[in-house]
Amino acid sequence: MSDQPPPDASSPTPGVSGAGDPAPGANQPAEPSGAGQSGGPTAPLPPADQPGDPTASQPPGAIGPAAQPAQPWDPAAPQPPGAQQPQAWDPAAPQAWPGGVTPYGPRGWPPAAGGPGWPTPPTGGFPPGGYGVPWYPQPALGQPGWYPPGYGFDPTDQLVTPPGAGVSGWFDRCVGAVRRGWRLLLPILLLTQVLPAAALSVISLLVDPSAEWDATASQDPNALPDTFLTDLATLLGVLIGGSLLFGLVQSVGWAAGSWVVARQAAGEPVGLGAALRYGLRRAFGLWGWTLLTGLIVALGVCLCVIPGIYFAFALSMAGPVWLFERQAPIGRAWRMFHDRLGLLLGRVAMVVAAVIVGSMVAGVVEAAGTVPFGTTPFDSAGSAVGVTMVILAAAVLALPAHVVQLVGLVVTYAEQRAHEGPVNAARLAGELG
Repeated sequence: MSDQPPPDASSPTPGVSGAGDPAPGANQPAEPSGAGQSGGPTAPLPPADQPGDPTASQPPGAIGPAAQPAQPWDPAAPQPPGAQQPQAWDPAAPQAWPGGVTPYGPRGWPPAAGGPGWPTPPTGGFPPGGYGVPWYPQPALGQPGWYPPGYGFDPTDQLVTPPGAGVSGWFDRCVGAVRRGWRLLLPILLLTQVLPAAALSVISLLVDPSAEWDATASQDPNALPDTFLTDLATLLGVLIGGSLLFGLVQSVGWAAGSWVVARQAAGEPVGLGAALRYGLRRAFGLWGWTLLTGLIVALGVCLCVIPGIYFAFALSMAGPVWLFERQAPIGRAWRMFHDRLGLLLGRVAMVVAAVIVGSMVAGVVEAAGTVPFGTTPFDSAGSAVGVTMVILAAAVLALPAHVVQLVGLVVTYAEQRAHEGPVNAARLAGELG
């Protein structure tokens, strides 16, 4: 038994802190440090249970110096003055990244196809190595925002049909080119296609010796006319020489028309005089390659016709290739045809079909219109004027076929370029020079 009285309930038990009691030494001056520290008084430590003290005791599971129960965010609740209001996420807006640079460039868009780290897309529209992720960004093809202008393929481009747009996209661009440029294309093709063709037909009919040969054959079927060789040489000279000259004038029109189609699609100014001046600058080069292409096709026709048809389709892009690229049009057109055989064959076949229909209509009108004037229409002035007007009218009827041929081949070439890499109307217009 001890002589001391029992401890009072309010007195703290040594070594045990009661509820609400400060920890031992919490409000007492700190004792000097032990070994390894210099003596001397130090500043008193702040109480451990004050707000903001990271060492203060907290309920189990709490995080942070002053954790509060998580409250759901209410967008309708009033915000404190000066607080930043949250904004809805816009998928079309460039996302913020450190330094203003995003994984796809400074604007948040994928870099142009063909650039560093972004291989050229194949025809199918999927990146090489897998088909799990579409190549083209959303939204869907043809919708605004599908690809920003200047970054490769633009579904709103008025000349270039992007991969995957199909026949409808190609046809829409052909129709758009005709609507924009018919006021210039018609006079250009009238001067360089219709009038030279009509003049060549009239001259050929004028020197045609078939009426004289028929008269001689009716008298003696086994005898040749005395002027047979001379007449034949004259006819061949007119046809060959006229065709060569006509081809040169025709090249002026093809070059001028291509210039108009490309520049109008790019929104650049055009004019009839400027177009014809450009056509004159490019005519001789285009004419030379056209002659070589024609010789290859003629050689194929001599080999049972089918090779000639094949060569005509395989080299159909030679003219546009030379105008836009001005290098190796024969080999380039050949590779372009075989790289995308089905696509190019289908486009050119549609153009050829339209040209054949238009030419047949004009041919039937000319044949039927010249019959009433007989085999010697130039024996009198009246019949000469009549047959000339008929030939001219038939040539004008073939004008739509010339427009379809020009526009169809240019738009087809632009589509082929799109399958090889990023291109737009502005770039093609610049390549023409």
